[in-house]
Amino acid sequence: MPLPLTAETVARAPKVLLHDHLDGGLRPQSVLELADEAGYRDLPASDAESLGRWFREAADSGSLVQYLETFAHTVAVMQGPEAIHRVARECALDLAADGVVYAEVRFAPELATAGGLAIEAVVEEMVAGFADGSAEAARAGHPISVGALLCAMRQAERWEEVAGLVVRYRDAGVVGFDLAGPEIGFPPDRIPAAIDLLDRAHGHRTIHAGEAAGTESIRAALEGAHAERLGHGVRIADEVFDDGTLGPVAQRVLDKQVPLEIAPSSNVQTGAYPSLAAHPVDRLHRLGFAVTLNTDNRLMSGVSASSEVHDVATTFGWSWDDIQTVTERGVGAAFLPESERNRLLTEVVRPGYAALRG
Repeated sequence: MPLPLTAETVARAPKVLLHDHLDGGLRPQSVLELADEAGYRDLPASDAESLGRWFREAADSGSLVQYLETFAHTVAVMQGPEAIHRVARECALDLAADGVVYAEVRFAPELATAGGLAIEAVVEEMVAGFADGSAEAARAGHPISVGALLCAMRQAERWEEVAGLVVRYRDAGVVGFDLAGPEIGFPPDRIPAAIDLLDRAHGHRTIHAGEAAGTESIRAALEGAHAERLGHGVRIADEVFDDGTLGPVAQRVLDKQVPLEIAPSSNVQTGAYPSLAAHPVDRLHRLGFAVTLNTDNRLMSGVSASSEVHDVATTFGWSWDDIQTVTERGVGAAFLPESERNRLLTEVVRPGYAALRG
């Protein structure tokens, strides 16, 4: 008999996470300690419980702009090499303890250079932290692999530099490129040299699109930045009509099975949808879109990979089959060699769900 689908059994299920921000997933206690070490005095609370609550409440504003303002505090305490290494190590440990077996975690390295740290050092500490945390998790019986995604900020001018870092470090823990920051006003082909660099080097890329802006932003990500995956991409639902027909961008995304890195709790927090029940994740999944489930920012949203899966499953009546399908889509969309994707599927994901089915 299958095990009941509960918070505890979902935590045991092998999960794949493709959209998680390093600077959005710090432990509150670590924020406090790193702030103390850095001499940062602007935190809005002085104990871990209150600070964690503040982040969730400040992010729960219904405004993407206000949501993003919470990152001023986390980025401020990530300006040194030891801090970046610690945050990355703890990220790997926390995800592994939650049953995540593969994760791609993203960060804009330029954000940690305000204190003079070289951008290359940011990348090196990030991947070293992931590696150390993963090794520690494996010794504790929770094997995980974590790849780094490097974000360029849409509103800044360092795209080409970040793309170059993706290529330079792709055999050392970096798996791909991302564009983050404000969608509106900063199109994903604004700096063509960065996209050309990735194209020439066959560098993987996922592009934030279809979060704050609609399907034209998604079209631009696909055509202008040659996105392989869509970060969020949930506004593709704008072209899913009541009569069951699809608009041209939605049809293209469905036909090509472009993976959608959907983070429902985050979308509700930033005001894209009024509630989880009103979120189109289930409708997109039922229509056959390549939906994956993600956390976005675990600190700000107060979520884990397990809680996100459990909340979606219980809200929409998903079965283990649905959860396994979404997980396998995540494996298929991972920026990994085919041999490693196959290993994850056959040795980790499928046996894990077989055990839950009894």
